[in-house]
Amino acid sequence: MASLKALKIRIGSVKSTQKITKAMKMVAAAKLRRAQEAAEAGRPYAQRLEAVVASLASKVTVSESSPKLLAGTGKDQVHLLVVATSDKGLAGAFNTNIARLARRHAQELLAQGKTVKIYTIGRKGRNVLNRQFRELLVHGIEPGDLGKLTFLDARGYADDLIARYNAGEFDIATLFYSNFKSVLTQEPTAQQIIPVAIPAVEGTIAGGADAAVEYEPDEEGILANLLPTNVAIQLYRAMRENAASEQGSKMTAMDNATRNAGDLINKLTIQYNRTRQAAITTELVEIISGAEAL
Repeated sequence: MASLKALKIRIGSVKSTQKITKAMKMVAAAKLRRAQEAAEAGRPYAQRLEAVVASLASKVTVSESSPKLLAGTGKDQVHLLVVATSDKGLAGAFNTNIARLARRHAQELLAQGKTVKIYTIGRKGRNVLNRQFRELLVHGIEPGDLGKLTFLDARGYADDLIARYNAGEFDIATLFYSNFKSVLTQEPTAQQIIPVAIPAVEGTIAGGADAAVEYEPDEEGILANLLPTNVAIQLYRAMRENAASEQGSKMTAMDNATRNAGDLINKLTIQYNRTRQAAITTELVEIISGAEAL
């Protein structure tokens, strides 16, 4: 049985931990509000741009003169998985869930005989995937605080990916990130960003009746300038979603840790009181026994 001194020290240690987790929860809550506002503000533009690109792409007849980001390489053998996580831990299953989705996708591709390469944005995702796919990792970026990333940062990542694509390093790039739903729900998401996915759409980009639209310049000319921007915008959106998801997951994790620390303090306090009571009882028995012996 632990001594009274050891129990007292442990109770003090758990109380100190509880103060830290409570403070971290409050910090995460403050950061979450700003990150959620930024993520929600950026969604309409990213979604609209993606719809515009898909609509334009569906009206273009793909040929040798088409932009490579639209036409693709003509193959789907080499897949690049762009796994966006964070550099920091203590955020529950936020990083693990994204890495798990990417790992499952990689295993499916490998089972089909495809070549897989992994490009990580975030140290935690790289650490998780490094355990199983060390030889598949081709590049890693440590973005720092996700809440401080700018569009210029995302544009730099997009330029690097496009340069690798033009150099023939891969055929298809899929982005993995966490889509923020609420404080309790963050949904790991996979999105093809290179080449542009051309859905079978009907009607206009707004979902209404189709309309005859003449473009100046033509669709391919617009796409040649719009496609690189779309890659950067989708990456930036993923960073914003990840920033909100990280803080939401961290807030939940720290709240659970604070409550668990409180439960442990209660158990240790009960154990401490029982041990102290037993010690007092033993002393009284010894005193009474000694008195009777006299």
